[in-house]
Amino acid sequence: MNLDSLTISETQNDASRITGKSDDSVYWSVAEVQSLLDTPFNDLIYRAQSIHRQHHDANGVQLSTLISVKTGGCPEDCGYCPQAARYHTGVDNQDMLSLEEVVSAAAAAKANGASRFCMGAAWRGPKQRDMDKMTEMVRAVKSLGMETCATLGLLKPGQAQQLGDAGLDYYNHNLDTAPEFYEEIITTRQYEDRLDTLQQVRNAGINVCCGGIVGMGETRLSRAGLIAQLANLNPYPESVPINHLVQVQGTPLYGTAVLDPLEFVRTIAAARITMPKAMVRLSAGRQEMSDAVQALCFLAGANSIFYGDKLLTTGNPESDRDRALLDKLGLHAL
Repeated sequence: MNLDSLTISETQNDASRITGKSDDSVYWSVAEVQSLLDTPFNDLIYRAQSIHRQHHDANGVQLSTLISVKTGGCPEDCGYCPQAARYHTGVDNQDMLSLEEVVSAAAAAKANGASRFCMGAAWRGPKQRDMDKMTEMVRAVKSLGMETCATLGLLKPGQAQQLGDAGLDYYNHNLDTAPEFYEEIITTRQYEDRLDTLQQVRNAGINVCCGGIVGMGETRLSRAGLIAQLANLNPYPESVPINHLVQVQGTPLYGTAVLDPLEFVRTIAAARITMPKAMVRLSAGRQEMSDAVQALCFLAGANSIFYGDKLLTTGNPESDRDRALLDKLGLHAL
């Protein structure tokens, strides 16, 4: 299907069926989001910043730290991911971290200013023995006084409830891109699989962290399709990570034409306008961004970053650089 032909009913058949807590979200068509992205840059940023100030601390930024508790060996074929076993990227299949290693990393993150600790694992989805370990990790990190988040892939029935019972605050499961571009990137799991996992997370009473990746060779129309899908989740996610593709040699997307940084800023602004109460996270790809581009992202409504030197298996700006940038812009940690 061509994105140009998307209708309200077709889009609602996907994202808007995810229900949970009531909220004040409105329906956004793909055409409406594309119209946002086509808006003159100054007008777009002004509108996004105005909406941002209505709902958030204008100069506050949430600091989150992400750790890979299980690295490499994933059976999926996500074209951007160096952890897929089928690609030769230099990322080895590693054993799961111990509880002690995770708690130590969380304590260090908290001492360095992070308020949320996210745990990611490279597999299609967790087995029950993995769930036993993960719930123990969630409880231990919660005991440090931090918010907890996990990204563990597709969940089987009952697993979201186990995580919720352990006290998990957020579950991350990204849509990655628009439905029509999805099969260009991933073939081993379907869009519907992702929506089913998000529904289980909602049913378990866990906050949803859900976003996507831009710069994978998609068009502006596809970026509009992604934002529309996210905004039409009912309710829309509490946390929305917008990732800029980090190209890793050995993955199919290595060598993709680099996205214009201002197009990334536009995507951040569209996310803020369509999901006004969400935390919009400036996520993967920050290492390649100048301070000026990151400043524009904050101006466009981003109010959360991953903080630390590594984002799963790709680089992330070091904490000292982050602190210097926040100080330079007069921003403070939430």
